[in-house]
Amino acid sequence: MTIASAPHIHGRDVLAFRRKFGILGPSTNTVVQPDFDDMRPWGVTNHYSRIVVDNPSAVSNETFMAGVADIDGNTAAAVRGVMTCQPDYLVMGMSAVTFFGGAEGARKWRESIEALSGLGVTTGAEAVVAALQTYGNVKRVAFFSPYYPAANDQVRRFLADHGYDTVRDAALQCPSWLAIAEQTPQTLRDTMKTLDGDDVDAIIQVGTNVSNIRLAAAAELWLGKPVIAINTATYWHALRANGIPDRMPGFGRLLAEF
Repeated sequence: MTIASAPHIHGRDVLAFRRKFGILGPSTNTVVQPDFDDMRPWGVTNHYSRIVVDNPSAVSNETFMAGVADIDGNTAAAVRGVMTCQPDYLVMGMSAVTFFGGAEGARKWRESIEALSGLGVTTGAEAVVAALQTYGNVKRVAFFSPYYPAANDQVRRFLADHGYDTVRDAALQCPSWLAIAEQTPQTLRDTMKTLDGDDVDAIIQVGTNVSNIRLAAAAELWLGKPVIAINTATYWHALRANGIPDRMPGFGRLLAEF
């Protein structure tokens, strides 16, 4: 069922005269909102709608996956909330659920949100693939996440469906949703170093509550290969999908060159 809004009969929003983005993310996520705002160009505004979830202790594959299911189940209410500001486009500020079920499952999930809202939608999973395709010459990847191994399995399956071979992956197994935002630059740096190798064409970081948009950009310089932070890929994809070509330095080649 599509969520209908009252007809908008006024002129353009004075701050969002290019695009007004509705951003959906878990209420426990403290990183994606400032990350997206840091990458926001002039004339675009971000309006964050919280998917209300508790902060459970994710101490196993089972509890982590149950927490992801809670996020999925509460997404529709967050969509309804953000639609009241009449956004032009929706951007998913959570990533785990967008990878589930392989390429087909990810597509169906996005289409369900598009049907609910009547708007175009960017998801983290599909944005990562778009980024890999844009860089080009990438076949073998390594990725890391704050997830547990069962969720990494879903990411690996999704990438395989799109033709990418995962050489190595790491699950940081954060003990709660809030703990994801506590991963230090040292932890992220050491993880990327461990994943890297001559057998890897690109490194990917998933999990939108990981603060990695600047560190990934720096890692591209010293690794000499694409390093994709999911928040960067997601916001880049949303901008380009809406015809906004602004190139911005400081967030890696994706936003600076493509």
